[in-house]
Order: sequence, then structure tokens, then C-alpha cells
Amino acid sequence: MNWKKKLLALGLSLALTLSLAACGQKTAAPEQTDEPAQTEEPAEAPETPDDTAAFKIAALKGPTAMGLVELMKASDLAGAGEDVPQAYDNLPDAVDSYTFTLAASATELAPQLVKGDLDIACVPANLAASLYQQTEGQVVTLGINTLGVLYIVENGNAVQSLADLEGKTMVASGKDSTPEYALRYLLEENGVDPDTGVVIDWKNEHSECVSALASGAATIALLPQPFVTVAQSKMPDLRVALDLTEEWDKLDNGSALLTGVVVARKDFVEEHPTAVATFLEDYGASVSWVNENTADAAELIAGYGIVDSAAVAEKALPYCNIVCITGTEMKEKLSGYLQV
Repeated sequence: MNWKKKLLALGLSLALTLSLAACGQKTAAPEQTDEPAQTEEPAEAPETPDDTAAFKIAALKGPTAMGLVELMKASDLAGAGEDVPQAYDNLPDAVDSYTFTLAASATELAPQLVKGDLDIACVPANLAASLYQQTEGQVVTLGINTLGVLYIVENGNAVQSLADLEGKTMVASGKDSTPEYALRYLLEENGVDPDTGVVIDWKNEHSECVSALASGAATIALLPQPFVTVAQSKMPDLRVALDLTEEWDKLDNGSALLTGVVVARKDFVEEHPTAVATFLEDYGASVSWVNENTADAAELIAGYGIVDSAAVAEKALPYCNIVCITGTEMKEKLSGYLQV
């Protein structure tokens, strides 16, 4: 099938991602991955790397931006001349140099990154692969920032397994991207033909799926967090029937279900390797804080407009699988996922 061939090609191309030091290891500078077909030698880091390079960073509203919020707050405080959180108190110049933009759609960010209007962006994993291909390797992946956030929800109790979707009708959004790829793969692996065994009514927006559930036009939906939590706030009886991350893990296929990654312009990374490694350290510290302080993080998430409500953000955070995975582990998980 064409979508399988496309995704395999993307997976193979993204195996040429740029590998950076793991979060929390500030001293290690970025290195390029080894690739037999690539004859160009990795660029050497400058003798005096610019640790205060100005970063233009963007993220999508939703889980892919949630892990950034303490770093965003630290940047705002530093810009105002105020004390930053302890995790960043030794990096005031670097923190002060971060400029953040939030977008509603990945289509807003892709052209800005390609043109050089952005340096770093948090985007869906499949878009990262496409950008790598389209730019002939000039947009590279620095890390994974969100694992699986997809769930099958139901008004009822008919769905206890993916096989139970045989003969059912469901609503979903995210056609031609991660949600469709993941759903089709999991259905096939559980004996359900995604083209003939189940009716999938594709919507343009996740909010349309929530509306269909609320109106009774649909009883089963594929939804990501935090839309699952939003839907449950409107429909208390709505049940999480299946966690697609768990369903993926059951297959033990050597990969992980992913949602979002951090990408950057290759020339920017090569010009500022130490500053980029510092950014990843800062990002890792922010992710850790968000996961350990969900109530406070939820207030920031709502304050920055990433999610409409702090209450929704706090309930959704434990299910958003926010991470900061870099280096070899990132390459293994991401290339394995895209090849699947």
C-alpha cells in the first residue's frame, strides 16, 4: 500500500538524524550519526562555541509544548531581570536568549523552519521525517519530546480490545499523519482490516470528534490527550477503552509509539553545538519539573494558552507521556517507529 511505502522511506531517511548529548549532560557536544552513504566529515565544533546564541523556538499547542513551560517562564523572568528557577540559575545568559512561539498547526511551522525564521521546533514525528527528506537533510532531529498520546474512547462498553472494533464505526482526526498510521498498523496487527473491517469517519479537527461524541452522532472515537480529558469533562460517562501506547507495546516490535520530536536547522546546530547541547539540558530540566509538579505546570500551560484550562491540563498531564529523549535512545526509538 502507498502509505506503507511512504512511511518506510521516511523512516529510512530519518535514520540520518543528528545525535546530541543526552538531557542533563551539558558537556557533550552534538555529533552526527554514522552513515555509509555519507562521505562528508562531521563539522568540527568551533574552538569557542557561542553559548549565548539567540534561539528562535516554536512548538504546537498541546502535549508537544507542555514540557517547555518552565523554560518559557524562566526565559520571561530572565528577560525581565528577575531571578530564574534554580535549575537555570547558572545559565541566565542562555535562558535569556530563548524566544518562544506557539502555533495551532504544524503547517504554520514547517515553512518558517525551512526559510530560517525558526531555529528549533517541536513538531509531529512524521513531519520531522518529511522535512528531513524535503530539505535533503538540512532539518534534523534533536530528540523525542512526546511518546504516545492516542486513545480509543467510547460511550459504552463494547470495545475491550482492538479486535472489538471489527464492524464498528468510529470518528477520528489526523488523517495522513501519526494518528492514521498508528491506528491502521494496530488494527492490522490485531486482525482488523482498516479499509473494510471498520468504518473510520475522518474529521478535520480533534474538536469535531469531541462534538460528534457529545451530540450522540458517534459513540467511539480516536482522540489524543488533552482532548480525551476535554471530552470527559463534557461527558462524565465517556470511557477510555484502549491506550494505543499500551497496545503498541504489546506487540514487542522493538519500537515505541511516538508523537512529537524536537527538530532544528542543521546549519544552526553546527554553528552553535555547545549552545544547542545546553538548550537540551535546559529542556530536560523543564520536562522533569513539569512531570514532577503537575498542578503548577498546569497553571503555566493554561497561562501560555497551550490548553484552555488549568484543570484540564492537570488531569491530562499524567497521560501525555512528556519526555526528553536524545542520543542513541532517540535514534533507536524514532527510526524503529518510522520503519514500522
